Amino acid sequence: MLISVDPLDAGLRAALADEGLPVSDLGADHQRMWCDVVDGKAVGYGGIERHGDAALLRSLVILPDHKGRGHGAALVAQIVAEAGVAELWLLTNTAAAFFARLGWTVRDRADAPPAIAASAEFASLCPASAVCMSYRV
Repeated sequence: MLISVDPLDAGLRAALADEGLPVSDLGADHQRMWCDVVDGKAVGYGGIERHGDAALLRSLVILPDHKGRGHGAALVAQIVAEAGVAELWLLTNTAAAFFARLGWTVRDRADAPPAIAASAEFASLCPASAVCMSYRV
């Protein structure tokens, strides 16, 4: 079950920091973050940054004790359903194969909509070597 969480939530920020994911830009008005709760326990976090008709999937993390149990795929599906946009984008340094299994397509970073490309994640937080992917809803 997804529970909306404040982007400044300490549990979210700690989980992201532990995985080496950016936290410096969390808290912008166009961001929505969620905690995935199963049997009363947090299993992961994820969110979106909405930019017009598209959104950036970001900050997806499954807590260590819950990895390898399908929680990541379930969390992505729930976030995609909640996003309310026709297309989502992401950058990843480590999970391209995971997202490809879920139907995401590798894209050239230059193909991203201008508002997505101007986001802090695209412009400065993720290295140029990160894999860019998109998903059409």
